[in-house]
This record gives sequence, C-alpha cells and structure tokens, in this order.
Amino acid sequence: MSQQALSILIPTYNTVCVKLVEVLSQQAQALNVSYEIIVSDDASPNSETVAANQAINLLPQARFIARTTNIGSAANRNYLASISQYPWLLFIDCDVSILNPQFLYTYYIYMAQQADVINGGIAVATLPEMALNLRYQYEKQAEPAHSAAMRQQNKYQEFRSTNFMIRSKAFAKCPFDERFTKSGYEDVLFGKQLKQQHMAVLHIDNPVVMTEFEPNPDYIAKTERNLRTLFQFRNDLRGYSRLLTLVQGIHIPAILWLIRLWHRLFGAAERRNLCGSRPLLSLYQLYRLGYYLSLLKHREG
Repeated sequence: MSQQALSILIPTYNTVCVKLVEVLSQQAQALNVSYEIIVSDDASPNSETVAANQAINLLPQARFIARTTNIGSAANRNYLASISQYPWLLFIDCDVSILNPQFLYTYYIYMAQQADVINGGIAVATLPEMALNLRYQYEKQAEPAHSAAMRQQNKYQEFRSTNFMIRSKAFAKCPFDERFTKSGYEDVLFGKQLKQQHMAVLHIDNPVVMTEFEPNPDYIAKTERNLRTLFQFRNDLRGYSRLLTLVQGIHIPAILWLIRLWHRLFGAAERRNLCGSRPLLSLYQLYRLGYYLSLLKHREG
C-alpha cells in the first residue's frame, strides 16, 4: 500500500455536506493516489438532511454512513478512523468550505515531513452581511491567531480538530476521548494527549474556510454547553484552556466574587444582548467568564 494513500473522514450532524465532498473528490482524483472519503452521520434527527447526504454514495470512492444511534462527536471520529483503510487520515468538519484548489495537494506534499500530525488551520470568509452575527464577530477577531506561525508557537495547545491530517498508526495510539459526548473541548484534550504521546505536530497554512455561522441564540446555547463541558473536564484541560488559565490567574477572591455578583445581577441582560440583533462582542468574553464562575461557585456550594 502506498504510504501516500489517504482516508478523508468527515463526521457530520444535521449538515448537508455533499458540496464539500464533491470538492474533495475532484481534488483527490487529480492527485492520482489511492483515497477514500467516508462521511458518518451521528444519528441526525433531520431526515431531510440525511436523505440529501445519500448523494455522497454516488461519488467515486465515497460513502455516506447514516448511524441510527447517536454516539457523540469524539466516538464518531474514532469510528471513522476504525473503518478507514489508508496510512493517512484527514479529518475535516462538515460545516466548512474548501476554496483553495490546491488544498489536498498542499497536504500531499507535507506527507514527506517527519510529522505525525499536520494541522491545516481555519480561515474566516469576509462576509459584510454577517457583521451582526456574534459567531462571525468572534471568529474574525480571532483570525490573526490562526496563522501557522502563531499556532506553531504552542503547537499542542493550539491544536484544533476542524482540519488536520494524522498518520493512522499515530491515531491508533491517541484516539479521541469518548467521555466527550458533545462537540466542544474534545480537540483541546486531544492536543494534550498528542503531547503526552510525544507526537510530532506541524502547523501549516492550509485552511478550510468558515462560511456558515449559526444564529446568535444558537451560538450562545452552544457556548453555554461548551462551558459546562469545560467545567466537567477542568482537571483534564488545565493548562490547555485559555479560560481556565485566566480563572486560575485570578488570585484575589474579592475579584472572583465581584465577577460572580456581576453575572448574577446582569448575566440575563448580557445574554439578551448577545442573543439579539446587535450583540456586543465585548460582552461575550465577560459573559463566558461569569457563566463559568457561576458553575464553579455552584460546585463549591
């Protein structure tokens, strides 16, 4: 088997990703190497989405698997790896776009590097019509930190699972932690596990592009869910989460008390703004901090 053969693995949930697979299929065929594309739907409740994704089965070397039982995002990634057949695994999230016509070729030329994991990164499309979308605001503000040079400075802490390639032998030693049943922070722990396993990680500029952004209320609900996950696994994620580092750096109890008090008094108003039509990004980080500290206080109580 060629050591350059590639399994392209896409976990999905309630997302039609036929166009994404079509782009990947065209680029893979142009490379003239052995490849497969596997999309695994984690028991999406939207039957129309599942039906639309069946078109993936009509594309060369591609298959769509509609699971009937939800197993969680981490387990779904592990499942995809378990049924793949080639030496390299390329994981790509289902809700991104590939605008670079040399996307797969760029990964292909890096296969010769002495790396176990190659992380391509993400970019954010410029969409003026999304200026009042909170997720878009947040991702645009964070975009400068997405460059390969910035990510390589803290290569394990900056690992994200949106778009990365890994040797199948390396993944077998370091699967995703299936305690994470919802998406959110499982890739942060994966980065920590890569370091513990002494995996060589290389960050490159080969981004997928974010072009779709959920409505503000959905993003806030997702943020709160992720914060509950962070709280649940805070001991595992210590040193790998910026929010945890921030909280641990506040050594004056009175400051923590004031932030909790602020959240108790004004958190609901902040949430209304963040879910509304004119969200203030400056409130978002304050809301996240207050929400997390309220979880911590509840636990202490």
